[in-house]
Amino acid sequence: MENPLTLFITTLTTMLAVINPLESLPIYLQLLAGQDEQAHRRVARLACLYATLLIFFFLVFGTVMLHIFSVPLSMVRIVGGIILMRIGFSLFLPSPSGGVFQAGRSGSTGEELDIAFVPLAMPIMFGPGALATVLGMCSLVRHPISDFISLVAISLACLAAVLIIYLILTYARYLMDRLGAKGIDAATRIVGFFVAAMGMGLVFHGIIEALQTYHIIPGN
Repeated sequence: MENPLTLFITTLTTMLAVINPLESLPIYLQLLAGQDEQAHRRVARLACLYATLLIFFFLVFGTVMLHIFSVPLSMVRIVGGIILMRIGFSLFLPSPSGGVFQAGRSGSTGEELDIAFVPLAMPIMFGPGALATVLGMCSLVRHPISDFISLVAISLACLAAVLIIYLILTYARYLMDRLGAKGIDAATRIVGFFVAAMGMGLVFHGIIEALQTYHIIPGN
């Protein structure tokens, strides 16, 4: 049985590292350009709620689903990487209309729900990295019943990570205002480049892992 405190700290730091909430600030503000503070808080709350539900769904059923549908984690990395690459290129090369994403400008409830789920909750907040973290930490708990405290530690760490992300998104304007308009544009393009690079990395590692899984190339 792993030490619950060690599991909590490891899960929390890993989740924050793979999600990297500061990286999503330009995306979040661009999606909600022109919206008031109430809309910002509502979308942040919904996105974190969806991300929490996804985390706990895969915390309970993730490993079982992958085995049932015979979906290797490498394929999850490839699909998630392609989505991140698309978002990254959109940020790095804004459209002539002046917006990276056009959703959210009308302020309708349906569009806010769409934005909160895709791309904020998935794949930005809960992507292949977060999925791999959840599945990896759960694999350390050999006996869920006897190691119930360890599962509680992992669950609390996930909740703490989502809470930190919610606070960062809630005060996104205050954090980004310090950079100014040009700083936000530069940060958006820089983040877009690294998001695309991160997506390409996920695709690359997913392909290598898939080739090793099917014994096309030798594994480690």
